[in-house]
Amino acid sequence: MLRQTGIRIADLVRHMALALAMVMSIGACAPNRVGNPGDDTATEAMPTLAPMLERVLPGVVSIAVSGQLSAEEMLLLRDPEFRRMFGLPKRVQPEERRFLVQGSGIVIDAVNGIIVTTHHLVDGAEDITITLADARQLSGRLVGSDAVSDIAVIQVEARDLVAVPLGDSDALRVGDYVVAIGNPFGLAQTATLGIVSGIGARNPAEPEGPFIQTDAAINPGNSGGALVNFRGELVGINDSLIGSALSNSGIGFAIPVSRAKQSVDHLLGHGPSRP
Repeated sequence: MLRQTGIRIADLVRHMALALAMVMSIGACAPNRVGNPGDDTATEAMPTLAPMLERVLPGVVSIAVSGQLSAEEMLLLRDPEFRRMFGLPKRVQPEERRFLVQGSGIVIDAVNGIIVTTHHLVDGAEDITITLADARQLSGRLVGSDAVSDIAVIQVEARDLVAVPLGDSDALRVGDYVVAIGNPFGLAQTATLGIVSGIGARNPAEPEGPFIQTDAAINPGNSGGALVNFRGELVGINDSLIGSALSNSGIGFAIPVSRAKQSVDHLLGHGPSRP
């Protein structure tokens, strides 16, 4: 009888120890608590990326680009069949001679006001307007642009900028979590979560690679925005997607930051010239 009682007590101790270990494990996995400070109900913890995003979001900007349409674009615009197809008036209107596009950019040097974005966003730009996370609007100067790498560098004059720290894109693995940040469809400061779907992927729409393939939503307006890891480090420049321009197909491409940095250094005059 005594032995059976001892066994039951031992089992009870083991169960209590296991329950305590599980509670401690759950607490260790949850980086942030929910609830108000001092609130006894804030004993449960929920994982969240909010603290990381609060550090990174100020370094991702909105870019508005305007300019004159090229001769080739105007030739297409004057095509009667093209205008009929899209329900345009028979004659080209004055406002149709100019373009206005929106995208994103990333502050990589807060002291010198250096912003990196994609070449295809600023191609043909006459006016560049940068909108910061705090709603400040600044005039941007195009320092340089490289069509081959699809990288462009813009400079602004402003104080209190926040730069996004650079990460190591060469260390990425398929399955790593990443967050795409940008301004899709004019919706400022949007973050989407996904994983790295492929390393060294080829983008059919771009002449040079390799790219980071991700299922984090990269929609129109996200181009030039940041792809960051869970530490808030920049690992890629959002570039393009495969599929409809109106919806995310789960196949997005980002320029690895290691390749983008080479182009940025070249455009800033810090690196060797392209062959």
